[in-house]
Amino acid sequence: MSLATIPEAVAALAAGRPVIVVDDEGRENEGDVVLAAELATAETIAWTVRNTSGFLCAPLAPELADALELPPMVAVNQDPRGTAYTVTVDAAQGVTTGISAADRARTLRVLADPASVAADLLRPGHIVPLRGRAGGVLERPGHTEASLDLLALAGLRPAAVIGEIVGEDGSMAQLPELLALGEREGVPVVTIADLVELRTEAAA
Repeated sequence: MSLATIPEAVAALAAGRPVIVVDDEGRENEGDVVLAAELATAETIAWTVRNTSGFLCAPLAPELADALELPPMVAVNQDPRGTAYTVTVDAAQGVTTGISAADRARTLRVLADPASVAADLLRPGHIVPLRGRAGGVLERPGHTEASLDLLALAGLRPAAVIGEIVGEDGSMAQLPELLALGEREGVPVVTIADLVELRTEAAA
């Protein structure tokens, strides 16, 4: 299987399907499953958990993180790549323990819902929101910003789901494994580099 195009990935996200987003060797050199939070279902979250580390994060546009009153997880962020973790959350209503695929899908939909307010979320929880940069991949070429840029292209809410893909041995999956997974599951595989190129051309 070869890499997909950015428009193919955008179409998949708009249809509620997952995509795989790969960064470059000079950064994390790994791939993440990406979904639209507003379209998350128990089925798509269960699939994502099976094919990733199971640690699911929810990239949010900065204005959405502010509206939901999600402060940074720590006062001093020591993450070497500057990943902006916020406090963790669960939906305040409609969940049990918060960890099941159905519960996590519910929490993700609440995060994406334009009607949601801070009180619709409990802190701490089982979903880890990430505050994206306003400039997207042109400001920070990471999976957080890539997922939000793809959702913007799809005309969807600025709330994503991402999970890092691991191989059979538990190590981070590299490009050949990511392409094989994409072919086996019918999931488009795209690169952040291609997204940066598309956005750069659009901004020119």
